[in-house]
Amino acid sequence: MGRRVVITGLGPVSNIGTGISSFTEALRRGLCGTRPIQGFDTTGFLKTAGGEVPDFRPYEILRRITSADRGWGRTALFAAAAARLAADDAALDLNGTPTAVVMGTTFGEIPAVVDMAEQWKRNGWGLPDSRTAAQASASNLALVASRELGTVGEPVTLGTACAAGNYALGHAFDLITTGETDIAVAGGADSVNRFTHAGFHRMGALAPDVCRPFDVDREGIIAGEGGVALVLEERTHAKARGARVYAELLGYGMTCDAKHPVSPDAASIIRCFQLAHSRAGVTPDQVDYICAHGTGTRMNDAVEAAAVRKVFGGKAPPISSIKSMIGHTMGAASGFGAVACALSISEGFLPPTVNHRLTDPEATGLDIVSNQSRDGVVRIAQNNGFAFGGNNAVVMFGSEQ
Repeated sequence: MGRRVVITGLGPVSNIGTGISSFTEALRRGLCGTRPIQGFDTTGFLKTAGGEVPDFRPYEILRRITSADRGWGRTALFAAAAARLAADDAALDLNGTPTAVVMGTTFGEIPAVVDMAEQWKRNGWGLPDSRTAAQASASNLALVASRELGTVGEPVTLGTACAAGNYALGHAFDLITTGETDIAVAGGADSVNRFTHAGFHRMGALAPDVCRPFDVDREGIIAGEGGVALVLEERTHAKARGARVYAELLGYGMTCDAKHPVSPDAASIIRCFQLAHSRAGVTPDQVDYICAHGTGTRMNDAVEAAAVRKVFGGKAPPISSIKSMIGHTMGAASGFGAVACALSISEGFLPPTVNHRLTDPEATGLDIVSNQSRDGVVRIAQNNGFAFGGNNAVVMFGSEQ
């Protein structure tokens, strides 16, 4: 088997709970964290719901990064807070250790760019406020998380849109299995902001109130935000220190056909499923749960459902979308899905697809775990992440043996 990779720490910062205890309880209860947006003026928008993290107080979580250090934006602070929570959950002091930090994102620190545009609108063209400009770099996400933890390994930020969290996990998995490092912190972060909201609004992709994946009346996404991090550790290293193990990361698959800017390609997604199964050494009949990409848009849900039926036939495992609860957290989305998969294995329950009323005929035959979580034994879980431009990534998790 070579070097195996296990998950020893989980750090979610979400609109349904911050920290693994509250997040786990919220998933079990099927809480929905989307509500009217408060972070910017939504006057003029027909649809005003969002998945903001209420009362985000990063400096109550962070230890090394303080409020006096004003060079970090909201998204970077999400990443840093998630990394701190994950390291603490793993009972690891990573200060001075050669630990890789890999963060995925869709829009990076676009809120800072929006702020600069507002400054130019008010004051005319000229040099932007230096503090705001310093926050604009997307590379800050992994950098500030690394600084918060005190690691000396390479910080990497990946911008592969809504599959970026799974890309981060895949890269971290490779670093550990090839012997580059024994520990990696991987996840993603994004923020609700006017630019993102306006873009999806113009595309007609936003739901007016809540996200209803796989429902016949689904109307689109709810843009969400947050940060998430997982501590990945080489299995022997974890065992030697007596670490608690949530699950094992068995392998992953990626495809990128760039066939269309926004429309998902079923054949590419099917191939991604098959590649993930092959690399993880599992067969479709062994998969006990799928954490769906499940955006709640008509096309994405239909294509995902068709791909699941093609690969799994008439024996598809239960599948649910946690985006129904937290919204679409963009680059953090598949990171949150990975946490849900790890919890399904370690805690023995399936998170629900909430806000569900009537399953769309295109998802007929799928068990979408509607509205209420369900107890169950999960030995192998699959986490789907699909993105604009055909960036698909599927990560497989298993119970650690």
